[in-house]
Amino acid sequence: MEVTISELTGLLEELERDDPVDYGDLPFGEPELRTLVVTSLLERHHALQASGLDSGDVNLTYMLSTALLVLENLVLNARILMLQGNQIDVSALLRKYSGG
Repeated sequence: MEVTISELTGLLEELERDDPVDYGDLPFGEPELRTLVVTSLLERHHALQASGLDSGDVNLTYMLSTALLVLENLVLNARILMLQGNQIDVSALLRKYSGG
């Protein structure tokens, strides 16, 4: 299934409705950032497809990439909580990713 960057950014926006991203006062536009991220991921997807890896290896690559992103996000959220003087509950932070 081939999708366009526009379709993917639209789907990403829909996901953000359920779980909004706090862009705060960052110095860039939300639509532009979504497009940049989706474009980068689509390029990576095409490179993986062209790499000759079997579907299991491609899925493993996506799982590991997702794990790294979740870990980075968890660490960033924990640091923010610490800077705000809050207690850190790793299980609570992970619930966002586990559906629990």
